[in-house]
Amino acid sequence: MKFIYILTVLLLCSYSSIGQEYTVSGTIIDANNKGIEFATIIVFNEDQTEVLHGTSTDVNGFFNLNNLDRNIYFIKVSFIGYQSYEQKIVLTGSLDLKTILLEDDIENLDQVTVTAKKPTLIREADRLVFNIENTALIEGSMLQVLKSTPGVLVLGDEITVKNSNPTVYINDRKVHLSSDDLTQLLEGSSANSIKSIEVITNPSARYDAESGVVLNIVMSKNLIAGYRGSVSTNFTQGVFPRYDVGTNHFFKNKDISFNVNYNYSKDKLNRDSEDTVNYLDDTNALNESWRSLTNRNTWKETHNLNANFDYFINDSNTLSVSTNTLYLPYFKYSISNNTEITDVNNDFLSRFTADNLSRDNKYNIGVDFNFKHDLTKGSLIVNGHFTTYNYERNQGVVSNFFDSNNDFQNVSAFNTHANQDTQILAAKLDYSLPINDNSEFEAGIKTSNIKTESDITQFDIDITTGTETIDNLNSDVFDYDEHIYAAYANYALNTEKWSINAGLRAEQTNIEGVSLSTSQVNTQDYLEWFPNASVQYNISDTYNIYANYKRSITRPGYADLNPFQFFLNESYVISGNPNLVPTFTDHAVIGTTLFSDLLTIEAYYKNFDGAISEIPRQNNDTNIIEYISVNFDKTIEFGFDFLTYFNVNERWSIYAVTSFYNFEEETNFGNGFVKQDQWSNFSVLQNDWTFLKDNSLNATFTLTYSSKNLQAFQTVENQLFSELAISKTLLKNKGVLSLAVSDLFNMQDPEASTRYQNQFNSSLRDVDTRYIKLGFRYKFGNTRLQTNQRSSNTDERDRLDKAKN
Repeated sequence: MKFIYILTVLLLCSYSSIGQEYTVSGTIIDANNKGIEFATIIVFNEDQTEVLHGTSTDVNGFFNLNNLDRNIYFIKVSFIGYQSYEQKIVLTGSLDLKTILLEDDIENLDQVTVTAKKPTLIREADRLVFNIENTALIEGSMLQVLKSTPGVLVLGDEITVKNSNPTVYINDRKVHLSSDDLTQLLEGSSANSIKSIEVITNPSARYDAESGVVLNIVMSKNLIAGYRGSVSTNFTQGVFPRYDVGTNHFFKNKDISFNVNYNYSKDKLNRDSEDTVNYLDDTNALNESWRSLTNRNTWKETHNLNANFDYFINDSNTLSVSTNTLYLPYFKYSISNNTEITDVNNDFLSRFTADNLSRDNKYNIGVDFNFKHDLTKGSLIVNGHFTTYNYERNQGVVSNFFDSNNDFQNVSAFNTHANQDTQILAAKLDYSLPINDNSEFEAGIKTSNIKTESDITQFDIDITTGTETIDNLNSDVFDYDEHIYAAYANYALNTEKWSINAGLRAEQTNIEGVSLSTSQVNTQDYLEWFPNASVQYNISDTYNIYANYKRSITRPGYADLNPFQFFLNESYVISGNPNLVPTFTDHAVIGTTLFSDLLTIEAYYKNFDGAISEIPRQNNDTNIIEYISVNFDKTIEFGFDFLTYFNVNERWSIYAVTSFYNFEEETNFGNGFVKQDQWSNFSVLQNDWTFLKDNSLNATFTLTYSSKNLQAFQTVENQLFSELAISKTLLKNKGVLSLAVSDLFNMQDPEASTRYQNQFNSSLRDVDTRYIKLGFRYKFGNTRLQTNQRSSNTDERDRLDKAKN
């Protein structure tokens, strides 16, 4: 309860009341007659049913409560490690309580502070709100919190919500990084200042049109001055050991607040795969079968820095600067491949080996400038953003070929040098106007400009002499220029019975992509409208119904548009596609929440116009398989979701969801239309436990089941994801020791197959998902402080993508 009192004080201190006259003051001391700093003073009404005011003591233990009416009040003073002090006062004028002695709480001094609060789940028309403040979940990392959030699935470096990759925000500012970089940032960032996670399935028009689903990490408000910090480290043992260390520091006084979070990781990851390509003749009968066994190892060292600075100019104006920086100075990517070729009778024909070694380096620096001005009614926010991103890869491939007698025949080799340099400039203006206590109007404009220069040069190598010769057919330079202009308006109404949110966003996009080697110019100019609407009606305190609709856009990543080819060997190639166009998605939901949010039932429908998917395409004439992103003609998903979240008792809570859905894809690859559909099931069962008298031991066990499903004309077989996470607070609540075990049943590896028209191939991936992870975090300074840690982003940065692997 002490944490609840403190939070209430912080919220109450954020505004001042009007028309009050008297003050209450005093000094809080300990048994040594020494002032207690940061003691909490709460003012209740006479029957203690309502919190009216609050403050905390200064460095000398002094407090002063202003603007109180003539009335009867109940005052409570508390601080960690001391017994609370309570007193009823009758205020007829200003009152000096002199000194108040807080006695030591012997029982609590040697124990960890009790965390009595359990996570709660609230269903709103357009989102799920997962409240975790003052719960055991805040003792982990931000990524661990996301893993525990209902509806969110974290698989390796990928975060998904209902088969979609969400846009991640922190305090309503978008995180700037690509999926793997974002995962590293969240893994290295402490969760002890998270208030709630909002899973926004129907974002308002204020969000960019590409934000089909939003994960907004809401941080607690930072009102107490002082300093706090933490250091953390993790050791992970998978196939190979992995390490990371991090530190976080936060400082605030009356005028400024500053937060810096740094994380360093050193990883080596393993992946084995078995791929089979059945090349067919003109009658689609089997001609040759190519079976490849591949081992891939990845070494990388990564530095992540997140910093935020706020300057409180006055009560109405705040200037903020924030940055996300990723630096990857060392990245080595090694592939060893052995491919055997057999005929229709499974007789050996030949084989080849391919050794692929790549070395990369990358940096990604994003800076945001934010100015907020509080008007007499409403607020105005001006934001400017800049990103510079550079990715460079040097690759070498050597292949050895053997004949039908398995005797060495010949060797070939080539090198490639590739680089991508991207600059993003964006600016936006947001205006919000509270119409009354129940409604609000928002409007804004945004502009962004993205310039990307990419080049690739391939050299054929004479093994005998070492001479390099440029391969002009596989060398190119690609320049990409994109301008987006946007405007929106949004209205929200919240009453006891109704919640309504409706808006409209317009985005004008101008694109020009130029391939210098082919003189190919790709231009796109389009104006699109993106409406959204959410309606919820509360039938009673325990039942409601809701419906929502949203139209959104998914633009292709910059790397996907490059007309380049990355050869893993002479037979496997990854290609860009400069002719890609955006995907437009229409998403509608109707649902109901029953028994006070105990059970949620939804039916949903999604229509993807021009869905972008990377697919394997085998050429039966050249015996080459190409992975390329294409737009599908038709993609539809619809299904039914059932969700429940409840506390079995004070120490055990359960979250469960099951979804039955149908996925349908249709497109024309030049030989007539291909159509496939599949009914599938997706289910999650998560248990959270709290142990020991002081609630200092916590455990989470999660099972996620995905049945056979369809992904980009590939049938993916059943998978079972599992994780057990345990955390123990110690060292008087300043230390947290954690242990996590992943993929306990070894059923997480994906197996996929493709079979339509003249396509017949399959793959089995043995991914490095089985691991044991041990972590420790230690907090110091004033550990009750709330940080201003956050990250901001532009929609354009999300499409920054690493070179294809």
